[in-house]
Amino acid sequence: MQYEKSEKFTAREKIALRYADAIMYDPNQADDALWAQLKGEFNEAEIVEIGYWIGFTFGGQRWLKTLSAKQGEFDAFLKQKRASA
Repeated sequence: MQYEKSEKFTAREKIALRYADAIMYDPNQADDALWAQLKGEFNEAEIVEIGYWIGFTFGGQRWLKTLSAKQGEFDAFLKQKRASA
């Protein structure tokens, strides 16, 4: 996790990124220490919103990969469809 050593992210952002890692890759990373850090930086609604957004975004990316879709293809399809209508 290179973000841990990066100076580009605040401590708060690094906690959110650790949360993202737990959601996307390994739920076991969501241990008591991570929850304590999350609760120290975010309120309950923010934790839920961040978790929802991570899951929604990651799930969408997995779905696009399942379809073998490449970035921009859907937009190009919609533009072509509108142009031919």
